[in-house]
Amino acid sequence: MSAEAARIVELPEEEAKEAAPVEPAVPPAPPPVPKWKAFLYFLSSVLFFLTQGLGLNLAFANLTQIQGSIAATTTESVWLSAAYLAPNVSLAIALVKIRMQYGIRNFAEISIMGFVIASLLNLFVSDLQSAIVVRFLSGIASAPLSTLGFLYMLEAFTPAKKLTVGVSLAMMNTTLAAPVTRLVSPSLLDFGEWRGLYTLEMGLALLVIPIIYLLPLTAPPRVKVIVPGDILVYLLIAVGFGALAVALSVGRVYWWLEVPWLGIVLVVSIVTIVLAMVIDLHRRLPLIDVRWLCSWPNIHMTGVLLVFRLIIAEQTYSVWTYYQNVANLLYDQLMTLYWIILAFSLVGGFICAALMNYGLTWQIQIPALIMMATGAFMDSQLTSLTRPEQMYLSQALMSAGAALFLPPTISDGFKAAFAKGPPYLVSFFVIFLFTQSIGGLIGSAFFGTLITIREKFHSNVLVEHVLLTDPNVALRASQLSAAYSKVIGDAALLKGEGLALLGIQVTLQANALAYGDAFFVAGVIAVLALAGLILHLVFRAVKARLATEPVAEATSNA
Repeated sequence: MSAEAARIVELPEEEAKEAAPVEPAVPPAPPPVPKWKAFLYFLSSVLFFLTQGLGLNLAFANLTQIQGSIAATTTESVWLSAAYLAPNVSLAIALVKIRMQYGIRNFAEISIMGFVIASLLNLFVSDLQSAIVVRFLSGIASAPLSTLGFLYMLEAFTPAKKLTVGVSLAMMNTTLAAPVTRLVSPSLLDFGEWRGLYTLEMGLALLVIPIIYLLPLTAPPRVKVIVPGDILVYLLIAVGFGALAVALSVGRVYWWLEVPWLGIVLVVSIVTIVLAMVIDLHRRLPLIDVRWLCSWPNIHMTGVLLVFRLIIAEQTYSVWTYYQNVANLLYDQLMTLYWIILAFSLVGGFICAALMNYGLTWQIQIPALIMMATGAFMDSQLTSLTRPEQMYLSQALMSAGAALFLPPTISDGFKAAFAKGPPYLVSFFVIFLFTQSIGGLIGSAFFGTLITIREKFHSNVLVEHVLLTDPNVALRASQLSAAYSKVIGDAALLKGEGLALLGIQVTLQANALAYGDAFFVAGVIAVLALAGLILHLVFRAVKARLATEPVAEATSNA
């Protein structure tokens, strides 16, 4: 017993209490948010995510319709998406530390005002050059909105539910903007083409301004976390991620091996990202903990999230381009399909939140992968005559499966980052951004490239069988040209017109077969992911069993 402890024991009881060391007071838990206020935080989160998501999707989903109003070709209009994503994909990394050092209130006020100004500039776009500049500024200004959407969703729940129910509903909100964009686009285009699209964005931006003041977030203590070295590392990461986003956005259009500058952009991306990692490895207080990022749990999580982005690209990219490029349908004809996608995204999100509230994680992901694989394989049976009605069930399965699959993985990532400490949130956001923003671009580039290659293959196979010596081919060409027989009197011209129409049908069928192949590949990826998940669970169970056996033996021997 120490001298101090002996002295306290010898004192009378009351004096001993006074002399005893005082334990530091534990700060009281924050009072629970009232239900009506929690609902307002939930609605605010939805509004923030919709505002940010519409800014991203409005131009991308309507490139064909708006390229005439800004005097751009189809190839040139792709730069609108590249300009938006180049700064957007890396900004959340910097925003984590900016928010910690300068406070949520200042962060939110400046972010919203910047987004309002960027939205206003969209109304003054008149040509491609000005559109690219404004889209670049919009990409910068919209990055904080998704962060605010996350924070407002987490604010609605108690600490025990923030990383389960809160994360699940926040991830559900990220899926809503894509179908909503396609539901509102026809009316907006009729209203004023480009300006019609971005009048809605500016209106939403003005709606979210009062939220910052009327419904403030809980402000944690400010901490000085930004050091000069962070600026250099972030700039390198921003250049690297931005260059990669540009290459993935335009590579399929210009084709990967056709233009030398595309290779230069990829080299710049690789060099700057590697250089940023090398610098951070030798810093005492790195912006990104590279060693933690390269740990096995994080590599596993990165792989899972990238696989998810590849699977869900079947819906976000392939289905949409199929109806636009092959079926030649307009959004007015796809309304019911997108309502189904929106509805089942909500259903899946709410079911996932309810299941995660009971501690379920991987148990949710197994049926989610089964649903996504089933939906993809159903879509792989499409033909050139497939219409939205044939995809209602498959896309409902895909939407619900996507909403169920993502939140458990993101929740585990947040928990691991919080367990290590707030500085590791920056490192976690590197994983999150790379797998979701860059991963989405990888999915679109992968399926776009696959569809192009498979279309050439199917065209060659089909053309080999289109011979005029075949009576069926000659009959089909004659039937197609019959519609022009009253206006074309020359037999040779009439025959040539029939062959041209037959060629169009062959190309159309080749495209349909190529999209079927893409959907089939998405289904195979989902099945492989399911097999990998089951093997991982078996390996983890066996490892846990082997770890407990020596302990049980030692206990029995004792």
